[in-house]
Amino acid sequence: GDLVLADPATGFELRHRRRTNPMDHGVPAALGVAPELMEEVSTGTTIMACVYDGGVVLGADSRTSSGNYVANRASDKITQVMDNVWMCRSGSAADTQNVCAFVKNAVEEHGIMSGSDEPGMADVKLVANVTMQIAYRNKDRLSAGMIIAGWDRRAGPQVFGIPLGGSLEKCDFTLGGSGSTYITGFCDDTWKPGMSREEAEAWIRRAISIAISRDASSGGVIRLVTIHENGAEKQMFEPAQQPLAYDELPVIRREEVVA
Repeated sequence: GDLVLADPATGFELRHRRRTNPMDHGVPAALGVAPELMEEVSTGTTIMACVYDGGVVLGADSRTSSGNYVANRASDKITQVMDNVWMCRSGSAADTQNVCAFVKNAVEEHGIMSGSDEPGMADVKLVANVTMQIAYRNKDRLSAGMIIAGWDRRAGPQVFGIPLGGSLEKCDFTLGGSGSTYITGFCDDTWKPGMSREEAEAWIRRAISIAISRDASSGGVIRLVTIHENGAEKQMFEPAQQPLAYDELPVIRREEVVA
């Protein structure tokens, strides 16, 4: 039967249908994937964000897995909450998508009720606190690790980490997902306060490329979102454009291969 997760205080409700068939995971039966190898669709992943001098940069890989099966090799794990605030998602794809949708609706409603003079904008700390409340109150039911980052006129660039369990921490940079364990030392050693935008983007690209080379649950393209006073900009880097990590062989694009 269905598992219903509800929070009377916030009106948050999430329905989880128990999966018994490979097709429930979006896997065609013709592929012959055994049901016992399947798990719920998970963004076992590498996500991170950092503050730079004038804004923030969010980064993520694009591999979404379901047990041993890669369900999506080019998913987008950086989701827009407001024009100036974005969320990186890790854990259960369904859980984080629902949490993000609820946070977006709650913050938009708050802006309407409070008569905000900047439609589409919100305080980054407000979005982080709403996300934290949902994650904490449902910590026994949700598998959701998130990063909230953005820029607002009140406090400038901000990054908040919300790991499993629903705690909340403001930091200069933060990591999440299965790939983060492979690059924590690298990030601690190479982080520099007050980086320029170009330095911050290159730093996150380098860190995620290392995680992809080591973590089987991370892979695909690298996506970046840069948020600053003038808006937000998205970038995508294919494997051939990613920095090589240590003993990796260079990627050869298919059209470059001569028969």
